[in-house]
Amino acid sequence: MNDEPRRRLRVGQAITPDEFDELSDEQLERLVPRAYREFFPGKDACADGSFYLHDGTVWSFYKGGFLDE
Repeated sequence: MNDEPRRRLRVGQAITPDEFDELSDEQLERLVPRAYREFFPGKDACADGSFYLHDGTVWSFYKGGFLDE
């Protein structure tokens, strides 16, 4: 068991693949800016920690933003 304190995650903050694996759908959804939350398909549908928005852009949890920025 990891005894290190967990850092406070915020909207748009990049996370590690390990953190992605540990977080629930609800926790991950809170990291996505409010304007894009409706497009979050759930953790199981996120290839490589990212998902597509309606306009074809890709949101990445590992980058904490869009892949093309």
